[in-house]
Amino acid sequence: MSTLSETSVEGLHEPLSPLLEKRLRRAVLDHTATEHRRSFLALVHLGIPGGKEVAHAHREDEPTDQWLRADIIHSMRRRVGVPDPIVWLTRAAEAVDGREPEFEDVDLRWLAAARQAFREIGEPLTYVVVTRNAWIDPRSGLSRRWKRLRYRTV
Repeated sequence: MSTLSETSVEGLHEPLSPLLEKRLRRAVLDHTATEHRRSFLALVHLGIPGGKEVAHAHREDEPTDQWLRADIIHSMRRRVGVPDPIVWLTRAAEAVDGREPEFEDVDLRWLAAARQAFREIGEPLTYVVVTRNAWIDPRSGLSRRWKRLRYRTV
């Protein structure tokens, strides 16, 4: 496991591996294909997009704190049981004037919990926020955006 220096930025950086690119694209594609409502609960997913994953609905009316959210991430990781899982949060967001959506409190709350949980077990964290047409890493700002995303035929 590599360690970050104090001057480096956490998160994803170019170039991404082809496998990670494919998985993150799949997370956006699956979200776009399955969620058609304009308003819905944010979901925290952990696992492999397009493969084995578990999800937890974030409800604003449920009291949680940093420690409880980290415990939820630990529990999700144990349940999914896959090596090198990704954590992604899906939520409603619309770009305004063609700009990327702003980060919301829910994005950063779950990032902090995932960061804590993965640090506790000494594993690297891949965390992105997924909307209908994009993913973005709130730590580094790296993102991908599509106008028309479709499943690829093999």
